[in-house]
Amino acid sequence: MLQITSGKNGGALITIEAGFPDTLDLWLEGYFRFEVTTAISSQRVQRRDLGLFLDFMQAEEGSLTREAWTPRLSQAFLSWLRGFTREDGRRRWGDKTINRITAHLKTFARWIDRFKPFPLGEPTAKLGTLPVGTGLEVDRALTPSERRRLLDAADQLPLIGGRSRDRGRFGSHQVRPVRKTYRPWRNRAIIYTLIETGMRRGAVANLKLADMKFESRLLPVAEKGGYTHAYKVSRQGVEAIRDYLEKERSDDDAHWQSAALFLPARSVASASGCLSARTISSIWSEVCAVAHVEGKSPHAARHAMGKHIIEKTGNIAAVQRQLGHKNAVYSMQYARISEKELETVLDER
Repeated sequence: MLQITSGKNGGALITIEAGFPDTLDLWLEGYFRFEVTTAISSQRVQRRDLGLFLDFMQAEEGSLTREAWTPRLSQAFLSWLRGFTREDGRRRWGDKTINRITAHLKTFARWIDRFKPFPLGEPTAKLGTLPVGTGLEVDRALTPSERRRLLDAADQLPLIGGRSRDRGRFGSHQVRPVRKTYRPWRNRAIIYTLIETGMRRGAVANLKLADMKFESRLLPVAEKGGYTHAYKVSRQGVEAIRDYLEKERSDDDAHWQSAALFLPARSVASASGCLSARTISSIWSEVCAVAHVEGKSPHAARHAMGKHIIEKTGNIAAVQRQLGHKNAVYSMQYARISEKELETVLDER
Protein backbone atom coordinates (compact mmCIF):
# COMPACT_ATOMS: atom_id res chain seq x y z
CA MET A 1 0.00 0.00 0.00
CA LEU A 2 1.18 3.53 -0.82
CA GLN A 3 0.86 5.86 2.17
CA ILE A 4 1.93 9.47 2.33
CA THR A 5 1.41 11.18 5.68
CA SER A 6 2.34 14.49 7.21
CA GLY A 7 5.47 14.48 9.32
CA LYS A 8 6.05 16.31 12.59
CA ASN A 9 7.52 19.37 10.88
CA GLY A 10 4.88 19.57 8.18
CA GLY A 11 6.86 17.48 5.73
CA ALA A 12 5.59 14.34 4.04
CA LEU A 13 6.47 10.78 4.97
CA ILE A 14 6.04 7.95 2.49
CA THR A 15 5.51 4.25 3.00
CA ILE A 16 5.28 1.73 0.13
CA GLU A 17 4.34 -1.78 1.17
CA ALA A 18 5.80 -4.72 -0.68
CA GLY A 19 3.72 -5.88 -3.62
CA PHE A 20 1.81 -2.60 -3.96
CA PRO A 21 1.58 -1.40 -7.61
CA ASP A 22 4.05 1.50 -7.94
CA THR A 23 2.03 3.37 -10.56
CA LEU A 24 1.86 7.04 -11.50
CA ASP A 25 -1.91 7.33 -11.15
CA LEU A 26 -1.55 6.47 -7.45
CA TRP A 27 1.37 8.85 -7.09
CA LEU A 28 -0.79 11.52 -8.72
CA GLU A 29 -3.50 11.13 -6.09
CA GLY A 30 -0.94 11.42 -3.30
CA TYR A 31 0.56 14.47 -5.02
CA PHE A 32 -2.72 16.35 -5.05
CA ARG A 33 -3.65 15.22 -1.55
CA PHE A 34 -0.43 16.19 0.23
CA GLU A 35 1.58 18.53 -1.99
CA VAL A 36 -0.62 20.74 -4.19
CA THR A 37 -2.00 23.78 -2.37
CA THR A 38 -3.16 25.95 -5.27
CA ALA A 39 -6.73 27.04 -5.90
CA ILE A 40 -9.25 24.45 -7.09
CA SER A 41 -9.38 26.06 -10.55
CA SER A 42 -5.59 25.77 -10.86
CA GLN A 43 -5.69 22.17 -9.70
CA ARG A 44 -8.12 21.33 -12.48
CA VAL A 45 -5.63 22.66 -15.02
CA GLN A 46 -2.79 20.71 -13.38
CA ARG A 47 -4.81 17.50 -13.40
CA ARG A 48 -5.70 17.97 -17.04
CA ASP A 49 -2.07 18.61 -18.00
CA LEU A 50 -0.73 15.66 -16.04
CA GLY A 51 -3.58 13.50 -17.32
CA LEU A 52 -2.36 14.17 -20.86
CA PHE A 53 0.99 12.67 -19.95
CA LEU A 54 -0.53 9.64 -18.22
CA ASP A 55 -2.74 8.96 -21.26
CA PHE A 56 0.28 9.29 -23.54
CA MET A 57 2.37 6.98 -21.37
CA GLN A 58 -0.39 4.37 -21.21
CA ALA A 59 -0.71 4.43 -25.01
CA GLU A 60 3.05 4.25 -25.56
CA GLU A 61 4.13 1.88 -22.80
CA GLY A 62 0.93 0.04 -21.97
CA SER A 63 1.73 0.74 -18.35
CA LEU A 64 1.84 3.53 -15.76
CA THR A 65 4.55 2.01 -13.59
CA ARG A 66 6.88 4.61 -12.14
CA GLU A 67 10.02 2.86 -13.40
CA ALA A 68 8.75 3.10 -17.00
CA TRP A 69 8.90 6.90 -16.85
CA THR A 70 12.28 7.70 -18.40
CA PRO A 71 13.90 10.86 -19.80
CA ARG A 72 13.34 9.56 -23.35
CA LEU A 73 9.64 9.09 -22.65
CA SER A 74 9.43 12.68 -21.44
CA GLN A 75 11.09 13.90 -24.64
CA ALA A 76 8.73 11.79 -26.72
CA PHE A 77 5.75 13.32 -24.94
CA LEU A 78 7.05 16.85 -25.60
CA SER A 79 7.56 16.02 -29.29
CA TRP A 80 4.03 14.63 -29.45
CA LEU A 81 2.60 17.83 -27.98
CA ARG A 82 4.49 19.94 -30.50
CA GLY A 83 3.47 17.82 -33.46
CA PHE A 84 -0.18 17.14 -32.66
CA THR A 85 -2.43 19.01 -35.11
CA ARG A 86 -6.14 19.51 -35.60
CA GLU A 87 -8.04 18.53 -38.75
CA ASP A 88 -7.39 21.99 -40.22
CA GLY A 89 -3.64 21.52 -39.87
CA ARG A 90 -3.19 23.92 -36.95
CA ARG A 91 -1.33 22.86 -33.82
CA ARG A 92 -3.50 21.62 -30.96
CA TRP A 93 -1.31 23.18 -28.28
CA GLY A 94 0.60 26.46 -28.60
CA ASP A 95 4.08 27.05 -27.23
CA LYS A 96 2.85 28.79 -24.08
CA THR A 97 0.47 25.93 -23.30
CA ILE A 98 3.21 23.37 -23.88
CA ASN A 99 5.47 25.31 -21.51
CA ARG A 100 2.75 25.23 -18.87
CA ILE A 101 2.26 21.48 -19.29
CA THR A 102 6.02 20.97 -19.09
CA ALA A 103 6.23 23.00 -15.87
CA HIS A 104 3.48 20.93 -14.24
CA LEU A 105 5.14 17.70 -15.35
CA LYS A 106 8.54 18.74 -14.01
CA THR A 107 7.10 19.66 -10.61
CA PHE A 108 5.31 16.31 -10.37
CA ALA A 109 8.42 14.35 -11.39
CA ARG A 110 10.66 16.16 -8.89
CA TRP A 111 8.19 15.44 -6.12
CA ILE A 112 8.15 11.71 -6.86
CA ASP A 113 11.93 11.59 -7.26
CA ARG A 114 12.35 13.15 -3.83
CA PHE A 115 10.66 10.15 -2.21
CA LYS A 116 11.71 7.37 -4.55
CA PRO A 117 14.39 8.16 -7.17
CA PHE A 118 13.77 7.06 -10.74
CA PRO A 119 16.14 4.34 -12.02
CA LEU A 120 17.41 6.46 -14.94
CA GLY A 121 17.33 9.77 -13.13
CA GLU A 122 14.65 12.43 -12.79
CA PRO A 123 12.87 12.06 -16.14
CA THR A 124 12.14 15.74 -16.81
CA ALA A 125 15.47 17.21 -15.70
CA LYS A 126 16.59 17.94 -19.27
CA LEU A 127 13.27 19.22 -20.59
CA GLY A 128 13.53 22.83 -21.68
CA THR A 129 10.86 25.40 -22.39
CA LEU A 130 10.00 26.75 -25.81
CA PRO A 131 11.01 30.38 -26.43
CA VAL A 132 7.89 32.47 -26.80
CA GLY A 133 7.19 36.16 -27.12
CA THR A 134 4.48 38.14 -25.42
CA GLY A 135 1.75 36.74 -27.65
CA LEU A 136 2.85 38.88 -30.58
CA GLU A 137 3.30 36.29 -33.32
CA VAL A 138 2.22 37.00 -36.89
CA ASP A 139 -1.06 38.71 -35.98
CA ARG A 140 0.86 41.80 -34.80
CA ALA A 141 2.92 42.19 -37.95
CA LEU A 142 2.37 45.18 -40.20
CA THR A 143 -0.15 44.42 -42.90
CA PRO A 144 0.81 45.18 -46.53
CA SER A 145 -1.54 48.17 -46.39
CA GLU A 146 0.08 49.52 -43.22
CA ARG A 147 3.54 49.05 -44.67
CA ARG A 148 2.58 51.00 -47.78
CA ARG A 149 1.02 53.83 -45.78
CA LEU A 150 4.02 54.10 -43.47
CA LEU A 151 6.48 54.34 -46.35
CA ASP A 152 4.26 56.91 -48.07
CA ALA A 153 4.12 58.92 -44.83
CA ALA A 154 7.91 58.69 -44.47
CA ASP A 155 8.30 60.05 -48.00
CA GLN A 156 6.23 63.08 -46.98
CA LEU A 157 8.44 64.01 -44.03
CA PRO A 158 10.79 66.31 -46.01
CA LEU A 159 7.67 68.28 -47.06
CA ILE A 160 5.46 68.30 -43.96
CA GLY A 161 7.50 67.00 -41.04
CA GLY A 162 8.65 69.03 -38.05
CA ARG A 163 6.47 72.09 -38.55
CA SER A 164 6.07 74.42 -35.58
CA ARG A 165 2.91 73.82 -33.57
CA ASP A 166 2.59 77.44 -32.49
CA ARG A 167 -0.61 78.39 -34.32
CA GLY A 168 -0.93 81.60 -32.31
CA ARG A 169 2.35 82.94 -33.61
CA PHE A 170 1.86 81.66 -37.14
CA GLY A 171 -1.59 82.10 -38.63
CA SER A 172 -3.55 79.35 -40.29
CA HIS A 173 -2.61 80.70 -43.73
CA GLN A 174 1.11 80.91 -43.00
CA VAL A 175 3.53 78.07 -43.60
CA ARG A 176 4.89 77.24 -40.16
CA PRO A 177 8.69 76.90 -40.03
CA VAL A 178 10.45 73.59 -39.41
CA ARG A 179 11.87 73.03 -35.93
CA LYS A 180 15.64 73.37 -35.78
CA THR A 181 16.01 69.97 -34.18
CA TYR A 182 13.92 68.16 -36.78
CA ARG A 183 15.67 65.86 -39.27
CA PRO A 184 13.15 64.69 -41.91
CA TRP A 185 15.62 62.82 -44.14
CA ARG A 186 17.07 60.98 -41.15
CA ASN A 187 13.63 60.03 -39.87
CA ARG A 188 12.59 58.88 -43.32
CA ALA A 189 15.71 56.70 -43.58
CA ILE A 190 15.06 55.20 -40.14
CA ILE A 191 11.52 54.17 -41.10
CA TYR A 192 12.84 52.60 -44.31
CA THR A 193 15.57 50.78 -42.37
CA LEU A 194 13.09 49.30 -39.89
CA ILE A 195 10.66 48.18 -42.57
CA GLU A 196 13.10 47.12 -45.29
CA THR A 197 15.39 45.04 -43.04
CA GLY A 198 13.33 43.80 -40.08
CA MET A 199 15.96 45.25 -37.76
CA ARG A 200 15.24 45.88 -34.07
CA ARG A 201 15.05 49.52 -33.00
CA GLY A 202 18.11 49.08 -30.77
CA ALA A 203 20.09 47.76 -33.71
CA VAL A 204 19.07 50.78 -35.82
CA ALA A 205 20.51 53.02 -33.11
CA ASN A 206 23.73 50.95 -33.09
CA LEU A 207 24.42 51.16 -36.83
CA LYS A 208 27.87 52.55 -37.70
CA LEU A 209 28.48 54.44 -40.94
CA ALA A 210 31.90 52.85 -41.55
CA ASP A 211 30.38 49.36 -41.39
CA MET A 212 27.76 49.91 -44.09
CA LYS A 213 28.19 47.89 -47.29
CA PHE A 214 25.92 49.71 -49.68
CA GLU A 215 27.11 47.96 -52.85
CA SER A 216 26.18 44.55 -51.49
CA ARG A 217 23.21 46.04 -49.58
CA LEU A 218 24.37 44.72 -46.22
CA LEU A 219 24.00 46.57 -42.91
CA PRO A 220 26.18 44.86 -40.25
CA VAL A 221 25.31 45.80 -36.69
CA ALA A 222 26.04 44.74 -33.12
CA GLU A 223 22.91 42.97 -31.88
CA LYS A 224 21.73 42.33 -28.35
CA GLY A 225 23.86 39.56 -26.91
CA GLY A 226 27.03 41.07 -28.36
CA TYR A 227 27.16 39.27 -31.70
CA THR A 228 27.24 41.02 -35.09
CA HIS A 229 24.58 40.32 -37.68
CA ALA A 230 24.42 41.65 -41.25
CA TYR A 231 20.94 42.55 -42.45
CA LYS A 232 20.14 42.57 -46.13
CA VAL A 233 18.29 45.73 -47.15
CA SER A 234 16.14 46.50 -50.18
CA ARG A 235 17.22 48.93 -52.88
CA GLN A 236 14.66 51.45 -51.65
CA GLY A 237 16.13 51.18 -48.16
CA VAL A 238 19.65 51.86 -49.44
CA GLU A 239 18.42 54.86 -51.44
CA ALA A 240 16.67 56.32 -48.39
CA ILE A 241 19.88 56.03 -46.33
CA ARG A 242 21.92 57.62 -49.13
CA ASP A 243 19.44 60.50 -49.34
CA TYR A 244 20.02 61.14 -45.65
CA LEU A 245 23.80 61.02 -46.06
CA GLU A 246 23.74 63.43 -49.00
CA LYS A 247 21.18 65.91 -47.75
CA GLU A 248 21.45 66.04 -43.96
CA ARG A 249 24.02 64.05 -42.04
CA SER A 250 27.14 66.12 -42.76
CA ASP A 251 26.00 69.20 -40.82
CA ASP A 252 25.36 67.18 -37.68
CA ASP A 253 28.51 65.12 -38.14
CA ALA A 254 30.63 68.30 -38.10
CA HIS A 255 29.38 68.88 -34.58
CA TRP A 256 29.26 65.34 -33.18
CA GLN A 257 32.03 63.61 -35.16
CA SER A 258 30.28 60.36 -34.28
CA ALA A 259 30.66 56.90 -35.80
CA ALA A 260 26.89 56.34 -35.65
CA LEU A 261 24.99 56.21 -38.93
CA PHE A 262 21.98 58.14 -37.63
CA LEU A 263 22.89 61.25 -35.65
CA PRO A 264 20.99 63.57 -33.32
CA ALA A 265 20.54 67.17 -34.45
CA ARG A 266 23.55 69.27 -33.49
CA SER A 267 21.31 71.65 -31.55
CA VAL A 268 20.11 68.94 -29.15
CA ALA A 269 22.19 69.75 -26.08
CA SER A 270 21.25 66.62 -24.18
CA ALA A 271 22.32 64.25 -26.97
CA SER A 272 25.48 62.14 -26.93
CA GLY A 273 26.28 61.68 -30.61
CA CYS A 274 23.98 58.74 -31.24
CA LEU A 275 20.26 58.11 -31.06
CA SER A 276 18.57 56.07 -28.35
CA ALA A 277 16.07 53.27 -28.89
CA ARG A 278 13.46 55.56 -27.32
CA THR A 279 14.11 58.18 -29.98
CA ILE A 280 13.65 55.54 -32.68
CA SER A 281 10.27 54.70 -31.12
CA SER A 282 9.27 58.37 -31.07
CA ILE A 283 10.11 58.73 -34.76
CA TRP A 284 8.09 55.60 -35.51
CA SER A 285 5.09 56.89 -33.53
CA GLU A 286 5.18 60.21 -35.37
CA VAL A 287 5.09 58.52 -38.76
CA CYS A 288 2.37 56.11 -37.60
CA ALA A 289 0.23 59.12 -36.71
CA VAL A 290 0.69 60.59 -40.19
CA ALA A 291 -0.06 57.21 -41.79
CA HIS A 292 -3.08 56.53 -39.54
CA VAL A 293 -1.55 53.26 -38.34
CA GLU A 294 -2.56 52.37 -34.79
CA GLY A 295 -1.32 49.81 -32.30
CA LYS A 296 1.86 48.82 -34.13
CA SER A 297 5.33 49.12 -32.60
CA PRO A 298 8.66 49.20 -34.48
CA HIS A 299 8.89 45.44 -33.83
CA ALA A 300 5.79 44.98 -36.01
CA ALA A 301 8.06 45.79 -38.98
CA ARG A 302 10.35 42.93 -37.95
CA HIS A 303 7.42 40.52 -37.86
CA ALA A 304 6.23 41.80 -41.22
CA MET A 305 9.64 41.05 -42.73
CA GLY A 306 9.62 37.49 -41.38
CA LYS A 307 6.12 36.93 -42.70
CA HIS A 308 7.00 38.44 -46.10
CA ILE A 309 9.97 36.12 -46.54
CA ILE A 310 7.89 33.06 -45.64
CA GLU A 311 5.15 34.05 -48.08
CA LYS A 312 7.66 34.57 -50.90
CA THR A 313 9.98 31.64 -50.26
CA GLY A 314 8.38 29.27 -47.77
CA ASN A 315 11.89 28.89 -46.35
CA ILE A 316 12.40 29.01 -42.57
CA ALA A 317 16.17 29.23 -43.07
CA ALA A 318 15.73 32.40 -45.13
CA VAL A 319 13.86 34.04 -42.24
CA GLN A 320 16.53 32.92 -39.80
CA ARG A 321 19.27 34.31 -42.03
CA GLN A 322 17.63 37.71 -42.51
CA LEU A 323 16.48 38.28 -38.93
CA GLY A 324 19.52 36.72 -37.28
CA HIS A 325 17.65 34.24 -35.09
CA LYS A 326 20.02 31.95 -33.21
CA ASN A 327 17.16 29.52 -32.57
CA ALA A 328 15.06 28.43 -35.56
CA VAL A 329 12.01 28.18 -33.29
CA TYR A 330 11.75 31.96 -33.45
CA SER A 331 11.74 31.83 -37.24
CA MET A 332 9.12 29.09 -37.35
CA GLN A 333 6.42 31.39 -35.92
CA TYR A 334 6.13 33.15 -39.27
CA ALA A 335 5.03 29.94 -40.94
CA ARG A 336 1.86 29.94 -38.85
CA ILE A 337 -1.31 31.23 -40.39
CA SER A 338 -3.12 34.05 -38.60
CA GLU A 339 -6.77 33.85 -37.55
CA LYS A 340 -7.79 36.39 -40.18
CA GLU A 341 -5.89 34.57 -42.93
CA LEU A 342 -7.48 31.28 -41.94
CA GLU A 343 -10.94 32.82 -42.13
CA THR A 344 -10.14 34.19 -45.60
CA VAL A 345 -8.93 30.78 -46.80
CA LEU A 346 -12.02 29.05 -45.47
CA ASP A 347 -14.33 31.61 -47.09
CA GLU A 348 -12.65 31.33 -50.52
CA ARG A 349 -14.28 28.03 -51.45
